[in-house]
Parts: sequence; C-alpha cells; structure tokens
Amino acid sequence: MNRYQNPAKKEINLEKTKEGLILREASFNPTHIFECGQCFNFHKEEDGSYTAVFLGKIINVLGLADGSSLIRNISEEDFYDIFYDYFDLGEDYEQIKKSISIDETLEKATSYGYGIRILNQEVFETTISFIISANNQIPRIKKAVRIISERYGTYIGEYRGRKYYSFPSPEVLMQVSPEELREHARVGFRDKRIVEASRLVHEGALDFAKDQSLASADLKKKLMDLPGIGPKVADCIMLFAYHRRETFPVDVWIKRVMETLFIKKEVPKKQVEAYARDYFGELAGYSQQYLFYYGREEKIGK
Repeated sequence: MNRYQNPAKKEINLEKTKEGLILREASFNPTHIFECGQCFNFHKEEDGSYTAVFLGKIINVLGLADGSSLIRNISEEDFYDIFYDYFDLGEDYEQIKKSISIDETLEKATSYGYGIRILNQEVFETTISFIISANNQIPRIKKAVRIISERYGTYIGEYRGRKYYSFPSPEVLMQVSPEELREHARVGFRDKRIVEASRLVHEGALDFAKDQSLASADLKKKLMDLPGIGPKVADCIMLFAYHRRETFPVDVWIKRVMETLFIKKEVPKKQVEAYARDYFGELAGYSQQYLFYYGREEKIGK
C-alpha cells in the first residue's frame, strides 16, 4: 500500500443522515485542512465546500455553522476504509495542540488554525505534486495537477458538473514526453524531472512499506536522489505521505514566520530547520502546519 494507515482506530462521532455523513470533531475544519498548502488535488465549490479526489473516490466536505462537517458523495464504509486515515482521524489533535502550545505564538497559531489535520496522502502523487511545487504558486500547482490527471489519469466520475480523474500511475506518466508535459500542464523546467522521477518510481526507487523502516535522515537522502527533489520538497513528501511528523519543511512563508516570530533576524534556511528541530522536537511537523497557515493568512513577515 502506498499510503499510511494508522493501526489504532480512535472512535469518532460520525452520523449517517439523508444529506450525507455528519462528522463532529472539534479539530476538523475543511477550510483549514485544504487551504494550508499540503495538497493540490481539490476544488472549492460555490457553497464553500471542498471536493477532493483520493484513491479513486470523490469526496465533498462542507463545514457547518455548529462546527461539524457534512461529508457527501461517499459511503460510510469508504469513509472508514479510506478517508479515516486520509484525514488522520486516528490521531488526537486536541492533545497535539496542547502539547505543542509551548508559548504564546503557538497558542495563537493552533487557535487560528484549530481545524487543521495533516492529510496522509499517496506517495507517488505527493512526490510529483511537490516536484511541481518547487518555485511555484499554489494556483499554478493545482492547475498542473488537474491537467495531468485529466490527460493521463483514469476517469472516476462527475460531481456537480465537474469531471474528476485519478492521478496517473508512474508507468503511465513516465511515457509522456517532457515537451508534452511542458506544453499542456505548464510545468516548465520540471518537465524532464517529472518524467524521469516517474520512471525511477516505477522501477522501485520508492517502496512505501520498506521505506517506513528507514530512519528519517536516510529516507530524506533517498528522496533527494530523485530528480527535482531538494531538501524542502523531500521534507514535504515525508510529512504528507510518510507520516514523519517530526519533519519541518521550510519554504518562503515559514521562513518569514520563523524569522519574524522566533529567530528575530534573517538567517539561512538551514538555520531555520535547525532551530525548528531543536525548539519543536518530534511534533515539529504539526507546529509547521499551524504556523504556516497562521503566517500566510495573516501575512506575517511580508
């Protein structure tokens, strides 16, 4: 299986209704989850809900006024089999927020993005998506992922007048010419890297089950052996696909936030990473997501 599955199933409050499934979970807000930069294969609907694709399923999630969430277009069985782990529902985020709220800044950040959950995504799609993300903006990344899915993935179905496709397999994507990728998906200089990385993954460069036994430093090195993957992209893949929650990806936004709120001066990225590892410890990945969302939405350090 190319995705994380939590063996411990925490009990959740899920109710089946005519409208869909109602999830009552204090640490769950669709806007916070989908707008914190961790995934790109989703569409925001006019009613404020989010439609996402994962493992060949189309799910729609709407935050309700009472703090619960309405989950549509998915069966209760599929929700437990697929989306329970996708939304990381086996983890106690109320306790995590308490554990990482070690200062006033983190208290503000966890309160601001109270409904964030780190998604457990599929390895290959995450790898290619974050190769595309290098020196890129979220709207362009989303568009590239959508076009790649539409052109080379498998048709899943239609929801609210929009057709959805699965993300292509490594075997399919490695056969696409870089020129075609560049022309249609607008991936720029990343074209050859995407095709070559797809080929290497198809040949076994990444094996989720075996990779789980690697120390994080060794896994990061292995990821960086693939074309188009530098330290930040590797950290993102580790955090969002491999469940390495001690990982602290440093991009432009998080660097500004850390320099403004913690370090109090401009420093190289490596110093930001070292500071984060020392200060946040094994829960650094959670801290990163709350701080990223808080910092970007409030334009801290801009």
